[in-house]
Amino acid sequence: MTINAPEAPAAVGPYVHAVKANGFVFTSGQLGLNPEDGTLPEGIVAQTEQSLKNIGAVLKAAGLGYEDVIKTTIFVADMNDFATVNEIYSKYFTGETPARSCVQAAKLPKGGLVEIEAIAVEK
Repeated sequence: MTINAPEAPAAVGPYVHAVKANGFVFTSGQLGLNPEDGTLPEGIVAQTEQSLKNIGAVLKAAGLGYEDVIKTTIFVADMNDFATVNEIYSKYFTGETPARSCVQAAKLPKGGLVEIEAIAVEK
C-alpha cells in the first residue's frame, strides 16, 4: 500500500512518500524541503529539523510515530555536519533509538545538505 502524506512536501520525482508492506513502513528519503512552498531553508540545522519533521509527517500519514522507527539512513553532503545532525536527530529519537547509518553523498537532490529515510514497524 502506498502512502502519500498531505503534510509533507511533494515528491521531487516519480515516487511515493512511503510504502507499507507486512507491517513495515519504508519511507522515501526526505530532504529538508518546506512542505508549503518546496524551498530549502538555509543551513544544516534548519534542513535537518525540516527533514525530520517531514519524516514525522510521513509516519503520521501511516498511523505511526518516531517511536515506531527501527532503522534510519542519513545522507549528508558534508560529513563535517555529522555532530550537528546528531544533536538535532537526538531530539526526535529519544529513549530506545533506532539502528542507523550515516553516509556522505556526493550530491543530494535540489542541492540539499541532508536527506533522511526511515523504516518503521507497526507494533
